[in-house]
Amino acid sequence: MAGLIERWRTTVRAAGASDPAAIEATGSELLERWREPHRHYHTVDHLTAVLDVVDRYASAGRRPDLVRLAAWCHDAVYDPRAPGDRNERDSAALADTLLTGAGLPGPEVAEVRRLVLLTAGHQVDPADADGVLLCDADLAVLAAAEPEYDRYASAIRREYAHVPPAAYRIGRAQVLTHLLALPSIFRLPRPATRWEPRARANLARELGTLQAADQDVTVD
Repeated sequence: MAGLIERWRTTVRAAGASDPAAIEATGSELLERWREPHRHYHTVDHLTAVLDVVDRYASAGRRPDLVRLAAWCHDAVYDPRAPGDRNERDSAALADTLLTGAGLPGPEVAEVRRLVLLTAGHQVDPADADGVLLCDADLAVLAAAEPEYDRYASAIRREYAHVPPAAYRIGRAQVLTHLLALPSIFRLPRPATRWEPRARANLARELGTLQAADQDVTVD
């Protein structure tokens, strides 16, 4: 955790935050949120993975430090029972409150809020360099090798353990179908050509498994 907190301090100061005590308190609060016990995928590991992708492709963004702050905040509020884009809206509102309290200037706070809201649907203008960087980093797991992708899908199911199997299959299939319907899942020039086919193969494979399970239930 010490390494993550140091990354937080470096980023928020570089972005323009000016209140040392609030910077420390805000970093601690965010980490506590990412460590909530009901999380199985949206954990510190996910935060770290997103930050690592942002760091790797930071040159593709305009204000990478603001993208990093958006990464810290984008799932800071995560309730699997929340409807629609409620988590993203609440995460954006929390980012506004915490970053303002840490002394980040208003325009920078507004930009972080805007970026967080993009993660609700991951529909981003290709010309929006910082939006592309954040959304691609958030979705990078979709292009993982099959075993890692399957662990991701299993962790998501555990987060939605309260949803009955048939209802989960319907809801999850809608998410996968939405992603597959995007003109491009990834837009970062360097990795997109490698990530896009792997992600689509993973999504299609999971969707096929869900549909097969529905057919088995129908037959039974």
